[in-house]
Amino acid sequence: MRIILANDHGAFGRKKEIQDWLLARGHEVKNLGVDSEERVDYADKAAEAAALYLRGGWDLGILLCGTGIGISIAANKIAGIRCALVHDTYTARMAREHNDANFLALGGRVELTQSLGDILSAFLDARFEGGRHIARLAKISALEQPRGE
Repeated sequence: MRIILANDHGAFGRKKEIQDWLLARGHEVKNLGVDSEERVDYADKAAEAAALYLRGGWDLGILLCGTGIGISIAANKIAGIRCALVHDTYTARMAREHNDANFLALGGRVELTQSLGDILSAFLDARFEGGRHIARLAKISALEQPRGE
């Protein structure tokens, strides 16, 4: 898979773990993140990763900030991005199967209760189920459209 990886200063260590894990499994990784604690705004990193993804040619994105919350909120403001903040294998798998998430968010300062590799595998290996979820995703997409007041 071709995967975009982006992070702010709050998650550079976990980003390195993820990048190493992905590369060891043969994935192509575009690293848009930082490798130090020098302050970078997560909204800027989310926008950069989303813009690259939306140009095409990428399968998924993985975003990280200290908690994963801010960067996932920022990414979800961009039409066409469905970023899921996950904490375990169940939420990672459901993000793909039910929500057709194209971005995964994790926190760099959050203690995981399951291995990072298991969480990543659950997300990458899962596939969108379609069916009843298609109408729900259409409603989410409709929320991205400007509304006249």
